[in-house]
Amino acid sequence: MTGFLFLGMSYGIYMHVSGFSFWYPMLMAMTIFAGSVEFVCVNFLLGAFDPLQAFIVTLILNARHIFYGISMLDRFKGMGWKKIYLIFGMCDETFSVNYTADIPQDIDPGWFMFFVTLLNQIYWVLGATLGGLFGPLITFNTEGLDFVMTAMFVVIFLEQYLKDKNHLNSYIGLGVSLLMLLFFGADNFMIPAIAGILICLSAARKRMEEKEEDTV
Repeated sequence: MTGFLFLGMSYGIYMHVSGFSFWYPMLMAMTIFAGSVEFVCVNFLLGAFDPLQAFIVTLILNARHIFYGISMLDRFKGMGWKKIYLIFGMCDETFSVNYTADIPQDIDPGWFMFFVTLLNQIYWVLGATLGGLFGPLITFNTEGLDFVMTAMFVVIFLEQYLKDKNHLNSYIGLGVSLLMLLFFGADNFMIPAIAGILICLSAARKRMEEKEEDTV
């Protein structure tokens, strides 16, 4: 989770080298709390005002949260007011921790997930602020700094793959994404890939549940 601090710092530095004061990444980290969108927002702020494009790109980038929400439906039951914040703060890293964590029986799951979410947001906001503040001290070449988001997604996927006993969902995600990439190209494959993965996972849900029961 503390790695989120350094990820936030890279975002703050990226904002600084793009010409923005530290309070831009600080406020955006507090209100948006979606790392990939915040990196893309740099281009939105530097370009012409186009709210429709911003809406469509944000929808495409965060459409994966549909799967996060579906996966956490049972875990969020009975959480009361905490459920609202858990939904708002469910980013990639928070989902990865809350979904895979083996919570001891003597610890309340709601409070566990709440503080995981809260700490992740604190790390992100603090990191983005520090990156924006100390950006002027950075003297090395920052080209390609936004690649940290891609690296983060790869690490999250590998952690999930190593933890899961049934890898069918991973193979479906990789296979469908690669197929859509070949058909639609790098600029247009995201939405078809998400739709295809959703259809395939829905069709294979019963089989995956049966395999999970067999491994218990």
